[in-house]
Amino acid sequence: MRNVFRGVAVLIAVLCSTVLFAQVENPVKWKLSTVKISDCEYDLVFSGTIDEHWHVYSLNQKGDDGPVPSSIKLDKSPDYEAVGKPAEGKPIKIFDKVFDMEVLYFEKSLTFKQRIRLKTDKEVVVKGMYEYEACTDEKCTFPPATPFDFKLKGSAGCLPAAGTAVKTGDPCLIDSAAIAKEYALSHSQTIMTDNADGKNDTAHAGGFSANTVHGTTDPLPGNGNSTSDSDPWWLIYLIGFGWGFAALLTPCVFPLIPMNVSFFLKRSTSKAKGRFNALVYAISIIVIFVVLGLSISLIFGAGALNTLSTSAPFNLILFALLLIFAASFLGAFEIVLPSRFVNKIDAQGDRGGFAGIFFMALALVVVSFSCTGVMIGNALVSASSTGAISGPFWAMFGFSTGLAIPFSFFAFFPAMLNSMPKSGGWLNAVKVTLGFLELALALKFASNVDLVYQLGILTREVFLVLWIVIFALLTMYLIGAFKTSHDSDVKHISVSRLFFIILSFSLTVYLIPGLWGAPLKLFSGILPPMEYSESPHGFGGSGGSSALPPNIDKEFAAYIEVNKNGVVHFKNDYAHALAYAKKTGKPLMVDFTGHACANCRKTEDKIWPDPEVLKRLNNNVVLVSLYVDDKRGLDPKDYQKVFWYGQEREITTIGDKFKYMEETLYKQSSQPLYVLLDHSEQLLNSPRGYKSETPGYIQWMDEGINEFKKRTGK
Repeated sequence: MRNVFRGVAVLIAVLCSTVLFAQVENPVKWKLSTVKISDCEYDLVFSGTIDEHWHVYSLNQKGDDGPVPSSIKLDKSPDYEAVGKPAEGKPIKIFDKVFDMEVLYFEKSLTFKQRIRLKTDKEVVVKGMYEYEACTDEKCTFPPATPFDFKLKGSAGCLPAAGTAVKTGDPCLIDSAAIAKEYALSHSQTIMTDNADGKNDTAHAGGFSANTVHGTTDPLPGNGNSTSDSDPWWLIYLIGFGWGFAALLTPCVFPLIPMNVSFFLKRSTSKAKGRFNALVYAISIIVIFVVLGLSISLIFGAGALNTLSTSAPFNLILFALLLIFAASFLGAFEIVLPSRFVNKIDAQGDRGGFAGIFFMALALVVVSFSCTGVMIGNALVSASSTGAISGPFWAMFGFSTGLAIPFSFFAFFPAMLNSMPKSGGWLNAVKVTLGFLELALALKFASNVDLVYQLGILTREVFLVLWIVIFALLTMYLIGAFKTSHDSDVKHISVSRLFFIILSFSLTVYLIPGLWGAPLKLFSGILPPMEYSESPHGFGGSGGSSALPPNIDKEFAAYIEVNKNGVVHFKNDYAHALAYAKKTGKPLMVDFTGHACANCRKTEDKIWPDPEVLKRLNNNVVLVSLYVDDKRGLDPKDYQKVFWYGQEREITTIGDKFKYMEETLYKQSSQPLYVLLDHSEQLLNSPRGYKSETPGYIQWMDEGINEFKKRTGK
């Protein structure tokens, strides 16, 4: 059995590599628009925003052995024709040593333009493909050709007269500033699309119009902050530090503290040298984990861990891993890495100098994996709710600091080693306690899967019963009511053990009222929401009313819900929400949320119930909640083919529709994201991510509401 679990590390590596190959690099964000020149002539404008350090090659790039030039190709049609060749702004001209030739490319932004002439008086669909190659100094990406289409209307004057020839121009080079000016003048005709065929797709249950710009390029009023500070760096650091300190109290690490400190002090020629070596040892531990954090940041990128945190396969894998680690902590078996791998690293520790100390630190990291691996995972999970690329770095920096500090601290104060508790049965008690905690945490990941698929298995009541049983058993274990296979007899209860008993028993008692509808705000975002219950207000509960307010329009009553805090909202129904906003003369507030989104529940449980926020939600806006992780399937007639993440995809689930809407229209992928729109679906102020303070939320809502009043004159 033991050998079976030696593959846990390999499983984690497979997970990481799977995610790595799932990420598609897309360094150029395109916006397609049209500019009407006359009744029969239009400019098709392809505007691109290029990520930092990337560049895109010119339409006029020459040379068969050089980079691939960008291109715009129109499908042949009797209803329209190209007027000249595609045009572009002035590119950067430089000699490239890699290609050994002169290259032309654009940085930061580019604009391509193709003029066309209509030859009919009917509505025309102009179709074609565009291609480009994007490179940095180290790598290149060449996405497949992307389809586009534009719907344009001709006029009677577009019909060619008999016997006349059409004269075409050849604008080889144009001023990009002139294009921008033309684009601004024809702003109302802009068509924004990130999909494969350029059609006016819908990205919600009823359909939203992609025919609008949604303020994505215009200066935004308001606070200008659309990012989430869900987990500031210092909080991620402290959570990581806490898990690192907890790792010290495991049988894999704790006995090594006095042994390693004594080794450095005795091996060195002086106390100062010993302290210096111990400090290098601690720094090496920190460097190893920080490199791990940076690697995860570079591989996954900003926001990828957030996407993973709501992914059903990822949550199932974490659930399985935590069950394996919990079983190991409870004494069922021992997880060990392959001995050959461990011995090779340990042998390197016999080398002298800094290299030997570094490999000693690496040996500690590897040997202690059976105890620290799950805590490393927990520290990284703390970084998953932030879209910041620095999240894994701060998590690992905190974890390694908490783990490494004692190795240098006791080297400077060796006399304190005598006051350290001796290794013994209490270490196994710590390990078993962590096993119970891992069981409780594993249920959270199983719950995420249940929520996104709306399976109705781990309802709030079932989840609470399991947690109550787990923490009740932990209390009984700490009291000494039963033992695991590696435990010694509990002759007396120490003060520290008593404190843990009080904490565990208090937690058990606190959870019990939740079965009858208590909100349990202490665990908001961890427990399934109140709405995900077998009965509306818990077992036999009859708490707050979910009846609709009397002023709700009867035409829309069937589509509106009232949540546990009395918030009136539409759920997964953008079309009816927008129609209701227009009918009532209120702005539309879009809540991009998720069933497995912890910060969404925190907002709903701690900010929305505030009387001032609740008043605005119910009286001043129309709220629609769109669940981006809802894995339930769409009706096949609502399937969409879109160009997303660098390739053509078919959207078949409710959640993907909303996720596509959020990412393509608002350029964000984290939840929650709150957006205030007017009736033309234009932004009223900057979108807002998760922020834990209520006054700022009220201020943000007031900014959007006041801007709506200015635009409508109401």
